[in-house]
Amino acid sequence: MPDLSPSYDDSAAGCGEPVDPTLVPKRKLYTGALMPAIGLGTFGSDHAPPEEVAAAVKGAILAGYRHLDCASVYGNEDRIGAALEEVFHRGIRREELWVTSKLWNDKHGEDEVIASCKKSLADLRLDYLDMYLVHWPFPNFHPPGCSVDSRSPGARPYIHENFMKTWRRMERLVELGLVRHIGTSNMTIPKLNLLLRDASIKPAVNEMELHPHFQQPELFDFVRGNGIEPIGYCPVGSPGRPQRDRTPYDTVDIADPVIVEIARRLGVHPAAVCVKWAVQRGQTPIPFSTKPRNYVANLRCAVTEPLAEPDMRAIARIDRNCRLIKGQVFLWKDNQSWEDLWDIDGEIRT
Repeated sequence: MPDLSPSYDDSAAGCGEPVDPTLVPKRKLYTGALMPAIGLGTFGSDHAPPEEVAAAVKGAILAGYRHLDCASVYGNEDRIGAALEEVFHRGIRREELWVTSKLWNDKHGEDEVIASCKKSLADLRLDYLDMYLVHWPFPNFHPPGCSVDSRSPGARPYIHENFMKTWRRMERLVELGLVRHIGTSNMTIPKLNLLLRDASIKPAVNEMELHPHFQQPELFDFVRGNGIEPIGYCPVGSPGRPQRDRTPYDTVDIADPVIVEIARRLGVHPAAVCVKWAVQRGQTPIPFSTKPRNYVANLRCAVTEPLAEPDMRAIARIDRNCRLIKGQVFLWKDNQSWEDLWDIDGEIRT
């Protein structure tokens, strides 16, 4: 597959003035809290070392970002913590930022949830998190850089009773004041229905793959209809995703003729059209880039003139139901289809 990621230079020169963070749209959570409607992803995949991601975090905050999407498994929270300390010394206040982290799969045990959150807080050098997510609903672990065929020795399917034990500890994090909100990631409608039935504190967000070629309209409408905000990862189609997640059938959003034509007419990169569409549709995209031109351009999408309604309708018609992050490494037995993870027929696979 060709690398169709944006090809801007790495320097901050020519990025223009920082974006006024007060102009960035906000999502109002069911608690009344306001979350910036675009964030900076920090998953460096296999190509961005922790120091590079941390430098991007610092630069992005100074450029106007106020929302950071982190995770313990990304292996860079300690470097990001140092970057946060630097921007705090430069006058940014903690309460101006929205910082998310996530519980990794090997920490679902009741005794591990609080310890894992405290480790993320220590690494990020923060007293609290604005949001803490269960990264995947499966406790199946895989080592970094593993092949698509890798399976955790103790891998098992989604077991709701076990997930609720994890969720109760997530709720405890709120009670302890370590996190302000809790949420889910990579969940489906059947799993969310069970969680909404049994939770004392319902999820404030569901982080999910969302881009023009994978719009997930049913899940998107479900979460919003239940007062849960959708956060969209891979908003430009993840051209830098790990090799194990690539298949010959994948499509490329920023090469779609509709996206390319809108970008040509507006004089922007196709990635900017994808990000602008996401913000305008009502999801919160978290694009990742370590290049100042890219992350500043992504943020500027949120504050410039919106796409015209005919363009929004045209993008709605190019949904190809093309999931890029299939999650094969979270399967629990051999010779399974990745579709078993996603409850495509409305039933949870056991």
